[in-house]
Amino acid sequence: MVARARIDDFLAYLASQRLASPHTLKAYGSDLRRLADFLDSQHTGAWRDFRRPLLEAWVGECREQGLSIRSMQRLLSSVRRFYDWLARSDEAGEHPARGYQLKRVRQDLPQVLDVDLMQQLLDAPAPEDPAEALLWTRDKAIMELFYSSGLRLAELSHARLGDLDQGAGLITVLGKGRKTRVLPVGRMARAAIADWLVLRPQLARAHSESWLFLSRQGRRLSERSIQERLVHQAQRAGLDQRLYPHLLRHSFASHLLESSHDLRAVQELLGHSDIRATQIYTHLDFQHLASVYDQAHPRARQTGRTKRDDTPGER
Repeated sequence: MVARARIDDFLAYLASQRLASPHTLKAYGSDLRRLADFLDSQHTGAWRDFRRPLLEAWVGECREQGLSIRSMQRLLSSVRRFYDWLARSDEAGEHPARGYQLKRVRQDLPQVLDVDLMQQLLDAPAPEDPAEALLWTRDKAIMELFYSSGLRLAELSHARLGDLDQGAGLITVLGKGRKTRVLPVGRMARAAIADWLVLRPQLARAHSESWLFLSRQGRRLSERSIQERLVHQAQRAGLDQRLYPHLLRHSFASHLLESSHDLRAVQELLGHSDIRATQIYTHLDFQHLASVYDQAHPRARQTGRTKRDDTPGER
Protein backbone atom coordinates (compact mmCIF):
# COMPACT_ATOMS: atom_id res chain seq x y z
CA MET A 1 0.00 0.00 0.00
CA VAL A 2 1.15 3.54 -0.72
CA ALA A 3 1.85 5.75 2.28
CA ARG A 4 -1.33 7.74 2.82
CA ALA A 5 0.45 9.69 5.54
CA ARG A 6 2.20 11.62 2.76
CA ILE A 7 -1.19 12.90 1.63
CA ASP A 8 -1.79 14.27 5.12
CA ASP A 9 1.70 15.81 5.11
CA PHE A 10 0.98 17.45 1.77
CA LEU A 11 -2.34 18.85 2.99
CA ALA A 12 -0.62 20.22 6.09
CA TYR A 13 1.91 21.94 3.83
CA LEU A 14 -0.86 23.50 1.73
CA ALA A 15 -2.65 24.73 4.84
CA SER A 16 0.39 26.22 6.58
CA GLN A 17 2.57 27.38 3.70
CA ARG A 18 0.08 28.10 0.90
CA LEU A 19 -2.88 29.18 3.08
CA ALA A 20 -5.19 26.82 1.20
CA SER A 21 -8.85 27.08 2.16
CA PRO A 22 -10.71 24.14 3.78
CA HIS A 23 -12.59 23.64 0.51
CA THR A 24 -9.30 23.37 -1.42
CA LEU A 25 -7.82 20.98 1.13
CA LYS A 26 -10.92 18.78 0.97
CA ALA A 27 -10.71 18.65 -2.85
CA TYR A 28 -7.00 17.75 -2.85
CA GLY A 29 -7.54 15.10 -0.18
CA SER A 30 -10.42 13.51 -2.08
CA ASP A 31 -8.48 13.46 -5.36
CA LEU A 32 -5.32 11.98 -3.89
CA ARG A 33 -7.14 9.33 -1.85
CA ARG A 34 -8.90 8.28 -5.04
CA LEU A 35 -5.46 7.86 -6.61
CA ALA A 36 -4.18 5.95 -3.56
CA ASP A 37 -7.12 3.53 -3.79
CA PHE A 38 -6.32 2.91 -7.44
CA LEU A 39 -2.63 2.32 -6.76
CA ASP A 40 -3.52 -0.13 -4.00
CA SER A 41 -5.75 -2.01 -6.44
CA GLN A 42 -2.74 -2.26 -8.77
CA HIS A 43 -0.55 -3.53 -5.91
CA THR A 44 1.67 -0.48 -6.21
CA GLY A 45 3.72 -0.07 -3.05
CA ALA A 46 5.23 3.40 -3.40
CA TRP A 47 4.34 6.78 -4.85
CA ARG A 48 7.45 6.68 -7.06
CA ASP A 49 6.04 3.60 -8.85
CA PHE A 50 3.17 5.60 -10.33
CA ARG A 51 4.31 6.11 -13.93
CA ARG A 52 2.73 7.10 -17.23
CA PRO A 53 1.22 3.67 -18.11
CA LEU A 54 -0.48 3.53 -14.71
CA LEU A 55 -1.65 7.13 -15.15
CA GLU A 56 -3.28 6.26 -18.47
CA ALA A 57 -4.92 3.21 -16.89
CA TRP A 58 -6.24 5.39 -14.07
CA VAL A 59 -7.63 7.97 -16.51
CA GLY A 60 -9.34 5.15 -18.41
CA GLU A 61 -10.90 3.86 -15.21
CA CYS A 62 -12.14 7.36 -14.35
CA ARG A 63 -13.76 7.63 -17.80
CA GLU A 64 -15.51 4.31 -17.27
CA GLN A 65 -16.82 5.59 -13.94
CA GLY A 66 -18.43 8.50 -15.76
CA LEU A 67 -16.18 11.33 -14.57
CA SER A 68 -16.38 14.42 -16.72
CA ILE A 69 -13.38 15.89 -18.50
CA ARG A 70 -13.49 18.79 -16.07
CA SER A 71 -13.36 16.46 -13.05
CA MET A 72 -10.45 14.54 -14.54
CA GLN A 73 -8.60 17.78 -15.22
CA ARG A 74 -8.94 18.62 -11.55
CA LEU A 75 -7.63 15.17 -10.61
CA LEU A 76 -4.60 15.65 -12.84
CA SER A 77 -3.98 19.09 -11.38
CA SER A 78 -3.98 17.59 -7.89
CA VAL A 79 -1.58 14.85 -8.98
CA ARG A 80 0.81 17.36 -10.56
CA ARG A 81 0.85 19.52 -7.45
CA PHE A 82 1.36 16.51 -5.18
CA TYR A 83 4.24 15.13 -7.25
CA ASP A 84 5.87 18.55 -7.45
CA TRP A 85 5.84 18.51 -3.66
CA LEU A 86 7.14 14.92 -3.44
CA ALA A 87 9.99 15.81 -5.79
CA ARG A 88 11.38 18.19 -3.18
CA SER A 89 12.33 15.22 -1.02
CA ASP A 90 13.25 12.96 -3.97
CA GLU A 91 10.20 10.74 -3.42
CA ALA A 92 8.51 11.30 -6.76
CA GLY A 93 10.64 9.31 -9.19
CA GLU A 94 9.30 9.95 -12.68
CA HIS A 95 6.68 12.73 -12.72
CA PRO A 96 3.73 10.79 -14.20
CA ALA A 97 1.46 13.72 -15.08
CA ARG A 98 4.00 16.23 -16.38
CA GLY A 99 3.07 17.14 -19.94
CA TYR A 100 0.02 14.88 -19.93
CA GLN A 101 -2.99 16.59 -21.49
CA LEU A 102 -6.66 15.71 -21.65
CA LYS A 103 -9.02 17.04 -24.26
CA ARG A 104 -9.64 20.68 -23.50
CA VAL A 105 -13.01 21.59 -22.04
CA ARG A 106 -14.93 24.74 -22.81
CA GLN A 107 -14.54 27.19 -19.95
CA ASP A 108 -17.85 28.38 -18.56
CA LEU A 109 -18.15 32.07 -17.91
CA PRO A 110 -18.43 33.01 -14.24
CA GLN A 111 -21.78 34.20 -12.97
CA VAL A 112 -22.12 37.79 -11.80
CA LEU A 113 -24.78 39.90 -10.14
CA ASP A 114 -25.82 42.90 -12.19
CA VAL A 115 -25.57 46.33 -10.62
CA ASP A 116 -29.29 46.54 -9.81
CA LEU A 117 -29.28 43.23 -7.93
CA MET A 118 -26.13 44.24 -6.11
CA GLN A 119 -27.84 47.44 -5.00
CA GLN A 120 -30.92 45.46 -3.92
CA LEU A 121 -28.68 43.23 -1.79
CA LEU A 122 -26.59 45.95 -0.18
CA ASP A 123 -29.41 48.43 0.38
CA ALA A 124 -31.75 45.98 2.12
CA PRO A 125 -33.04 47.48 5.40
CA ALA A 126 -31.63 46.30 8.71
CA PRO A 127 -33.78 43.92 10.80
CA GLU A 128 -35.74 45.39 13.69
CA ASP A 129 -34.52 42.76 16.18
CA PRO A 130 -31.35 44.17 17.83
CA ALA A 131 -29.48 40.85 17.80
CA GLU A 132 -30.22 40.31 14.12
CA ALA A 133 -29.42 43.95 13.36
CA LEU A 134 -25.97 43.43 14.86
CA LEU A 135 -25.33 40.45 12.58
CA TRP A 136 -26.74 42.35 9.60
CA THR A 137 -24.30 45.20 10.24
CA ARG A 138 -21.43 42.71 10.26
CA ASP A 139 -22.71 40.88 7.19
CA LYS A 140 -23.23 44.09 5.26
CA ALA A 141 -19.63 45.11 5.97
CA ILE A 142 -18.52 41.69 4.69
CA MET A 143 -20.56 41.98 1.49
CA GLU A 144 -19.45 45.55 0.86
CA LEU A 145 -15.80 44.56 1.33
CA PHE A 146 -16.11 41.56 -1.01
CA TYR A 147 -17.68 43.74 -3.69
CA SER A 148 -15.47 46.78 -3.10
CA SER A 149 -12.11 45.04 -3.09
CA GLY A 150 -12.54 41.62 -4.70
CA LEU A 151 -11.20 39.59 -1.80
CA ARG A 152 -11.10 35.81 -1.79
CA LEU A 153 -13.07 34.05 0.93
CA ALA A 154 -9.99 32.98 2.92
CA GLU A 155 -8.49 36.47 2.63
CA LEU A 156 -11.57 38.07 4.15
CA SER A 157 -12.02 35.46 6.85
CA HIS A 158 -8.40 35.90 8.00
CA ALA A 159 -8.38 39.72 7.86
CA ARG A 160 -7.32 41.43 11.09
CA LEU A 161 -8.03 44.87 12.45
CA GLY A 162 -4.43 45.91 11.81
CA ASP A 163 -4.76 45.02 8.12
CA LEU A 164 -7.29 47.80 7.64
CA ASP A 165 -6.28 51.44 7.20
CA GLN A 166 -9.59 53.27 7.33
CA GLY A 167 -7.99 56.68 6.91
CA ALA A 168 -6.18 55.73 3.71
CA GLY A 169 -9.00 53.50 2.50
CA LEU A 170 -6.75 50.44 2.14
CA ILE A 171 -6.67 46.84 3.31
CA THR A 172 -3.67 44.50 3.23
CA VAL A 173 -4.44 40.84 2.53
CA LEU A 174 -2.31 37.71 2.42
CA GLY A 175 -3.35 35.74 -0.64
CA LYS A 176 -2.38 32.59 -2.46
CA GLY A 177 1.30 31.72 -2.27
CA ARG A 178 1.59 33.98 0.79
CA LYS A 179 1.63 36.98 -1.54
CA THR A 180 0.60 40.29 0.02
CA ARG A 181 -1.73 42.69 -1.80
CA VAL A 182 -2.75 46.18 -0.74
CA LEU A 183 -6.24 46.89 -2.00
CA PRO A 184 -8.40 50.01 -2.07
CA VAL A 185 -11.58 49.98 -0.01
CA GLY A 186 -14.43 52.00 -1.47
CA ARG A 187 -16.39 54.71 0.31
CA MET A 188 -19.51 52.61 0.90
CA ALA A 189 -17.45 49.69 2.18
CA ARG A 190 -15.53 51.97 4.55
CA ALA A 191 -18.80 53.32 5.92
CA ALA A 192 -20.21 49.81 6.41
CA ILE A 193 -17.01 48.66 8.13
CA ALA A 194 -17.06 51.73 10.38
CA ASP A 195 -20.63 50.86 11.43
CA TRP A 196 -19.53 47.31 12.20
CA LEU A 197 -16.49 48.39 14.21
CA VAL A 198 -18.77 50.39 16.50
CA LEU A 199 -20.73 47.20 17.28
CA ARG A 200 -17.84 44.71 17.17
CA PRO A 201 -17.11 45.01 20.94
CA GLN A 202 -20.53 43.42 21.58
CA LEU A 203 -19.19 40.15 20.14
CA ALA A 204 -15.57 40.46 21.25
CA ARG A 205 -14.26 38.15 23.97
CA ALA A 206 -10.92 37.70 25.66
CA HIS A 207 -9.99 35.10 23.04
CA SER A 208 -11.12 37.19 20.05
CA GLU A 209 -7.60 38.41 19.22
CA SER A 210 -7.72 40.98 16.43
CA TRP A 211 -9.87 39.29 13.81
CA LEU A 212 -11.81 41.84 11.79
CA PHE A 213 -15.01 39.78 11.60
CA LEU A 214 -16.21 37.82 14.62
CA SER A 215 -18.76 35.07 15.17
CA ARG A 216 -21.44 35.14 17.87
CA GLN A 217 -18.94 33.34 20.11
CA GLY A 218 -16.29 36.00 19.54
CA ARG A 219 -14.09 33.78 17.40
CA ARG A 220 -12.82 34.39 13.88
CA LEU A 221 -15.77 34.12 11.52
CA SER A 222 -15.06 30.94 9.56
CA GLU A 223 -15.27 30.52 5.81
CA ARG A 224 -18.27 28.22 6.19
CA SER A 225 -20.10 30.72 8.39
CA ILE A 226 -19.49 33.50 5.88
CA GLN A 227 -20.92 31.34 3.11
CA GLU A 228 -24.00 30.55 5.17
CA ARG A 229 -24.56 34.19 6.11
CA LEU A 230 -24.36 35.27 2.46
CA VAL A 231 -27.05 32.76 1.54
CA HIS A 232 -29.20 34.06 4.40
CA GLN A 233 -28.79 37.72 3.45
CA ALA A 234 -29.52 37.03 -0.22
CA GLN A 235 -32.77 35.31 0.73
CA ARG A 236 -33.66 38.12 3.06
CA ALA A 237 -33.05 40.69 0.29
CA GLY A 238 -35.34 38.77 -2.07
CA LEU A 239 -32.67 37.57 -4.49
CA ASP A 240 -33.57 34.47 -6.47
CA GLN A 241 -29.91 33.81 -7.20
CA ARG A 242 -27.76 31.87 -4.73
CA LEU A 243 -25.12 34.16 -3.23
CA TYR A 244 -21.59 32.96 -2.52
CA PRO A 245 -18.26 34.75 -1.97
CA HIS A 246 -16.80 34.17 -5.42
CA LEU A 247 -19.96 35.55 -7.01
CA LEU A 248 -19.23 38.87 -5.29
CA ARG A 249 -15.58 38.65 -6.39
CA HIS A 250 -16.67 37.92 -9.98
CA SER A 251 -19.10 40.84 -9.84
CA PHE A 252 -16.35 43.14 -8.55
CA ALA A 253 -14.05 42.16 -11.42
CA SER A 254 -16.71 42.30 -14.12
CA HIS A 255 -18.15 45.67 -13.10
CA LEU A 256 -14.69 47.20 -12.67
CA LEU A 257 -13.52 45.98 -16.06
CA GLU A 258 -16.76 47.14 -17.65
CA SER A 259 -16.10 50.66 -16.36
CA SER A 260 -12.32 50.90 -16.68
CA HIS A 261 -11.34 48.49 -19.49
CA ASP A 262 -8.00 48.13 -17.67
CA LEU A 263 -7.32 44.40 -17.66
CA ARG A 264 -3.90 44.69 -16.01
CA ALA A 265 -5.29 46.71 -13.11
CA VAL A 266 -8.04 44.15 -12.54
CA GLN A 267 -5.42 41.38 -12.64
CA GLU A 268 -3.40 43.11 -9.92
CA LEU A 269 -6.45 43.71 -7.75
CA LEU A 270 -7.59 40.10 -8.03
CA GLY A 271 -4.10 38.78 -7.31
CA HIS A 272 -3.95 36.68 -10.48
CA SER A 273 -0.40 35.62 -11.34
CA ASP A 274 -1.45 34.83 -14.92
CA ILE A 275 -3.31 37.36 -17.07
CA ARG A 276 -5.22 34.47 -18.68
CA ALA A 277 -7.13 33.95 -15.44
CA THR A 278 -8.37 37.54 -15.71
CA GLN A 279 -9.15 37.51 -19.42
CA ILE A 280 -12.34 35.52 -18.87
CA TYR A 281 -13.91 38.76 -17.62
CA THR A 282 -13.37 40.33 -21.04
CA HIS A 283 -15.88 37.81 -22.38
CA LEU A 284 -18.37 38.94 -19.76
CA ASP A 285 -17.74 42.54 -20.79
CA PHE A 286 -18.41 41.60 -24.42
CA GLN A 287 -21.68 39.99 -23.38
CA HIS A 288 -22.68 43.27 -21.75
CA LEU A 289 -21.74 45.25 -24.86
CA ALA A 290 -23.62 42.80 -27.06
CA SER A 291 -26.70 43.18 -24.86
CA VAL A 292 -26.48 46.97 -25.12
CA TYR A 293 -26.17 46.64 -28.89
CA ASP A 294 -29.22 44.40 -29.16
CA GLN A 295 -31.29 46.82 -27.09
CA ALA A 296 -30.08 50.07 -28.62
CA HIS A 297 -29.02 49.62 -32.24
CA PRO A 298 -31.80 50.43 -34.73
CA ARG A 299 -31.00 47.39 -36.85
CA ALA A 300 -30.93 45.08 -33.85
CA ARG A 301 -34.36 46.03 -32.47
CA GLN A 302 -36.36 43.77 -34.75
CA THR A 303 -39.40 41.76 -33.73
CA GLY A 304 -38.51 38.12 -33.35
CA ARG A 305 -34.79 38.72 -33.79
CA THR A 306 -32.91 36.01 -31.94
CA LYS A 307 -29.29 36.79 -32.79
CA ARG A 308 -27.05 39.37 -34.39
CA ASP A 309 -26.96 38.39 -38.06
CA ASP A 310 -24.73 41.29 -39.02
CA THR A 311 -22.72 44.00 -37.36
CA PRO A 312 -21.72 47.48 -38.49
CA GLY A 313 -18.79 47.22 -40.86
CA GLU A 314 -19.82 43.83 -42.23
CA ARG A 315 -22.52 45.11 -44.56
